[in-house]
Amino acid sequence: MEQKQINLRDGDCVSLWQSEVVSSYSDSALDIAKIFDVVIVGAGITGLTTAILLQQQGKKCILLDGNGVGFGTTGGTTAHLNTFFDTTYPEVEKDFGDGEARLFAEAGKEGIDTIQELTRTYGIACDLEYREGILYSETEKETKQLLEILEASRRAGVDAVETRDNGIPVEMQFAVSFKDQAQFHPLKYCKGLLQEFIDLGGVILDQAFVSEVSSQDDLQIAHVGEQRIAGKSLVYATHVPPGVTIFNFECAAYRSYVLGIKLKNGDYPEALVYDMQEPYHYFRTHEIEGQPYLILGGEDHKTGHENPEQAFKALEDYTRKYYYVESVDYKWSSQYYVPSDGLPFIGLIPGESNTYVATGYNGNGMMLGTIAGKLISDLILGKENKYQKLFSPSRIKPVAGFSEFIKENADVAYHFVADRFAAEDIDSFKDLAAGTGAVVDYKGDQLAVYKDDQGKITALNPTCTHAGCTVKFNAEEKSWDCPCHGGRFDLQGQVISGPPRKNLVGKNVIN
Repeated sequence: MEQKQINLRDGDCVSLWQSEVVSSYSDSALDIAKIFDVVIVGAGITGLTTAILLQQQGKKCILLDGNGVGFGTTGGTTAHLNTFFDTTYPEVEKDFGDGEARLFAEAGKEGIDTIQELTRTYGIACDLEYREGILYSETEKETKQLLEILEASRRAGVDAVETRDNGIPVEMQFAVSFKDQAQFHPLKYCKGLLQEFIDLGGVILDQAFVSEVSSQDDLQIAHVGEQRIAGKSLVYATHVPPGVTIFNFECAAYRSYVLGIKLKNGDYPEALVYDMQEPYHYFRTHEIEGQPYLILGGEDHKTGHENPEQAFKALEDYTRKYYYVESVDYKWSSQYYVPSDGLPFIGLIPGESNTYVATGYNGNGMMLGTIAGKLISDLILGKENKYQKLFSPSRIKPVAGFSEFIKENADVAYHFVADRFAAEDIDSFKDLAAGTGAVVDYKGDQLAVYKDDQGKITALNPTCTHAGCTVKFNAEEKSWDCPCHGGRFDLQGQVISGPPRKNLVGKNVIN
C-alpha cells in the first residue's frame, strides 16, 4: 500500500480544517479483474459512511475519488450538526405532512447519534462536542416565522424552547433554543473512518476520476482511465451523478462563504447560532491547536451567479460590525445542492439497476450524508429503512416541488443561449490583470482566459462540457464555475466537482 499526502480542497482558499492532513491510500497492486460487492464513487462523509457500514457487514467495497478524501464539500463544511434543517419543519408539514416532518426530525437525531456512535466505537478524536443550537429573529416578520418553526419543531418531536439570549453580540427580538446539537472536526472524523475502513479490508483509490459507468452482466463498471472496476452495486456519493440526469433539474448548486476569525476580546460563542436573514448567517467556535476561532458563514448564492469577492467582503463587513476582530485567518467557500422540494434524494436511481445516489442535502450535509450512508447500506443489504420512502429519488411531489423547480431552473435556458453573447469585449489580453480570469472575445472566438502572476496566459474553451453553458471565473477559489448545474473546473480546465465528465477543451497557451 502506498501512502501519500493529498490536496484536501476543491478551491484555492484554505479552510480551517486543512491543518489536519488526511493521507489517502492507493493500492498499486489492485487486481482490477476482481469483482467488488460495492463500488462507491466519492470519498467524503457520504461515501466513507456508506463504505464502513457495508464493510462492517462483510461486503467488499472499493472507494474511488477523483482527488482525495474530504476534497470537496466535506473539507469545506462548517460542521454544524443539527436536528433542525434549512428546509424548516413548517415547510415539510405543508408539502409532505406531519408524519413526514416527524420522520425528518428523527433523521437529524439519528445522523448525530450515528456520528457519535462511530466516533466512540473506533476511538476517533474528532473534537465531537454537544452544543446548544440557537435560532433568533431580528424583525417582526422573522419573529412570526420563528414562532411557526418553534411550534412545528415541537410537533416533530424536537426539543425546542424559547430563550432570552442568542449567545452573540447581535440584538434580537426572539430566540429558540434547540437542545443536543453538536459540532466536530470533519477531516479528523473522515481520517478515522478511512483508517477503520482500510483495517476492515476496504480498498481506496484516490486520483481516480470516473469518466464513465457502464453495465455488463448485471455488474456496474466504473471507468477510471484504462481501468475498469466492476461491482455488483454502485453508489454515487458525489452530490450529483455525472452527466446530464434528472437530478440536474431537481437540485440547484449553491455556494456558501466562511471566515475563520481570531477575536481581540475572546468573545467566542458557546452555542451554534443562526439568524433568520435570507441568506442567513451562522456562527460557532472551534479550537485548532489551542487557538479558538469564530467560524462565521453566510452570503450564499447560486454557483456562478454572484461575485465571490463581494460575498467575502460583505461577510467580513458584517463580522466587524458586531465583533472586535483581531485577524481573519481563514476564508473559504463550499458548494451544496438545494433540492426542488426541500428533501434530499437518497436511494436507487430511477430506471437504473443497482445504482444509488445521495444528493440534495441543502446546507445540512454532515447529518444527511451520514443518514444517506445508513439508508443506502441498508438498501444494498436488503434491510428495511424507515427513511426509504421519504427520501426516495423516485418520489413525485408536483405540488411541493414544481414552483421551486421553476424558480431554480428559470435562468438555465438563458445561460444556454445568452451567455454566448454576453462576454466582455476585450481587445487585448493586456487588459487582464495578473492573477485574474475572464471570458473574453478574441478574434471572433470566445475564450476562458487566465493570466497568472508571471503574465502567462492559459486559454480554454468556456463551454461547460456537461450541458453547454458558459463558465464564469471564480476569483477567490481560482476556478471556472458553471452557473447552470454547478460544474467546476480548475485553471487547467480539469473537472473539480459537479456533473461534468470531461475537462474543458484547452486552447493555445499564449505568453
